Amino acid sequence: MSASHGGPPTRELSFRGLALGALITVVFTAANVYFGLKAGITFATSIPAAVISMALLRRVRGASIQENNIVQTVASAAGTLSAIIFVLPGLVMIGWWRTFPYWTTFLICALGGVLGVMYSIPLRRALVTGSTLPYPEGVACAAVLNLGSRDTAAAPASAAGTAADDAAADDARAGLRAVVRGAWTSAAFAALIGTRLFAGDVVRYFRVGARGATGFDFSLSFALFGVGHLVGLWVGLAMLVGAGIAWGGLVPWFTSVHPFAGGAAAAAEAAWSARVRFVGAGTIGVAAVWTLLSLARPVASGLAAALAASRARRARGAAALARVERDIPIGIVGAVTLACLIPVAAILGAFARSSGLGAELPVLVAGGLAYIVLMSFFVSAVCGYMAGLIGASNSPLSGVGILVVIGAAVLLALGLEPRLPPEAGRALVAFALFVTAVIFAVATIANNNLQDLKTGQLVDATPWRQQLALVVGVVMGAAVIPPVLGLLNQAYGFAGAPGADPARALPAPQAGLISALAVGVLQGKIDWSLIVDGAAIGAAAIAVDAALTRRWRRVSLPPLAIGLGIYLPTSTTLMVVLGAIAGHWFERRADRGPEPEATRRRGVLLASGLIVGESLVGVLLAALVVFSGRAAPLALVGDGFASASVWLGGIVFAAAIAWLYRSIGRPPASSVISR
Repeated sequence: MSASHGGPPTRELSFRGLALGALITVVFTAANVYFGLKAGITFATSIPAAVISMALLRRVRGASIQENNIVQTVASAAGTLSAIIFVLPGLVMIGWWRTFPYWTTFLICALGGVLGVMYSIPLRRALVTGSTLPYPEGVACAAVLNLGSRDTAAAPASAAGTAADDAAADDARAGLRAVVRGAWTSAAFAALIGTRLFAGDVVRYFRVGARGATGFDFSLSFALFGVGHLVGLWVGLAMLVGAGIAWGGLVPWFTSVHPFAGGAAAAAEAAWSARVRFVGAGTIGVAAVWTLLSLARPVASGLAAALAASRARRARGAAALARVERDIPIGIVGAVTLACLIPVAAILGAFARSSGLGAELPVLVAGGLAYIVLMSFFVSAVCGYMAGLIGASNSPLSGVGILVVIGAAVLLALGLEPRLPPEAGRALVAFALFVTAVIFAVATIANNNLQDLKTGQLVDATPWRQQLALVVGVVMGAAVIPPVLGLLNQAYGFAGAPGADPARALPAPQAGLISALAVGVLQGKIDWSLIVDGAAIGAAAIAVDAALTRRWRRVSLPPLAIGLGIYLPTSTTLMVVLGAIAGHWFERRADRGPEPEATRRRGVLLASGLIVGESLVGVLLAALVVFSGRAAPLALVGDGFASASVWLGGIVFAAAIAWLYRSIGRPPASSVISR
């Protein structure tokens, strides 16, 4: 590294680093918002941002590994703050909002995100520096930064040093090429789908027995394929198990015993939407509770250790902290927290007044604020621990959202609903979603910040500079989320929202689930027997997963992934499964090659590029739909070309995947020469 441990870095918090990180944040946030609404999954942006930063700043004078780390810290907000889409669209789905008010949406994201940074600061020593948690994504990002950094202070000018530096440079360039190649390929394919020359999916529905029905929707999506590569084999197979339970068992059963009007397609879709989806919600809820309970003891012991260490330091009268141990001072943390909570109280009050609940305004504001303060710190600790255990991308944040919205809805049902007229029920649902959105923003950023701080610890970064950089990322992400949400709502709408076209609406699955649970608790509009059935499936999944991991350490079927497989449509799950299997094959093949780690890393970067390219084209197509007033503004052919477009799209898709994997499987030229 360019500095001794605790010494001054060559360059760290610079204007160019913040500007580059902010630009990447804007682009990746827009992509993540679209993709999350479409697939119910967001993607991590730290590693792609680090690769882009190293490629662009490598030849700039004075660039350092710490400066590249600041860029990825800023941009990491795009991969986590965009998870607010798991809650906010619910306000449109229940008909409370018609669009997304810019300043209200911005303040929810920005204030919640800054609170997430502040809440995670006291947890750093417990969960990062004084912890044995693996932080897989933080460690991987640090490895990328270390590999790609040109560190003349640490490496003497020798032939060996030059060769190593050239190899690192080639690897960084190869990684950037993988991101760009994936992005261009998926963007071009998505644009061709927009012309209707290529089919976007392969859909088949059919009868099962006398009255039953089922089917599948196989989406030709490079972005979903990339997600499958990133989540890995066992998560993909668990989602396949969930899809099999849903469409191989539950949908045929419900269509048989509860006949639905229409043909096989209409009956199968109605059974899934009205019944199977809530079974999946029960499975997800039980799996989320189990995950959180399993983390309770480690979180409590970690916090106790941090308090004990703090008391010991004070008793010894320790000298001033080294640079690499300096957080934002706790006094400033408290002041910023208070400065955020005051406007949070103001927007809670404004929301209560506008929803006709003004008579209960003091109770709603005080209770909502207390719930946000307490639950935010709790979920920050839990999500921070989960980030250290399984990575920020794999943390079951939607499970946290389920628990938070149920808690808010139950408190409102017990404390206020009996005193209000029946017509106030929808306003209470909206208030529960509003409070949950703030807490969710806190949880996502706390989840992310500790991962970033682990990366910083490994590259000799200054914690307070990273914390400040993430605040910049939060503000930039919060600025772009409202217009992108509004654009997508106007172009496509959300499934289940009033007036939305089911054929074109974005699924927004988590927002649909969370809003349905809030409505169910406060208005009694839910069949709890379906939730109970799903809970039983979740309990069985937990038992099976425990048995598998005891018998074979590396074999698992994560219960949350099984629940998602039941809950998400097959248009999402099947391509994710294919990507997971193909990604596993690629990594096994990489293990037999000359540079397994570098090759696997290029696979991760390729997958990230596939997601970014298609998602950005989706946002651009949404703009064309809005401004042209046409549902398919790029269409070149009509419905008569549909059969040919399926074959053409499928063949090109398969050929492109084979070419992409082959292109990144080869080592960079200088690596071959050096060997």
